[in-house]
Amino acid sequence: MSDRGTARVLIYYRAPGGDSEVIEKAYHEISAEMAGTAGLLRNELIRDADEPDSFLVLSEWQDLDAFRLWERGPQHRGTTSPLRQYQDRDRGRRHYGIYQVVAAY
Repeated sequence: MSDRGTARVLIYYRAPGGDSEVIEKAYHEISAEMAGTAGLLRNELIRDADEPDSFLVLSEWQDLDAFRLWERGPQHRGTTSPLRQYQDRDRGRRHYGIYQVVAAY
């Protein structure tokens, strides 16, 4: 159960006009800038197999405190801004989720 306590953040995106390249490009820019961020273990860009213009970014953090510290910090907004305009707001308030791992095998 080595994952216990880690936090996972999911943010949903929709490619404008089906142009998935803008999502992929912005994801790579942000990932390069976030390399070495304290507490960030990894992140992934995931495409929906049934809706190819729908994506999510999953980031995994050492713990919820590490994520919250970064989220409240000055670099959060600027670093993630290239993707913000593509957030899938059609999901309403659930265009993102913050989860804590409580068990893993």
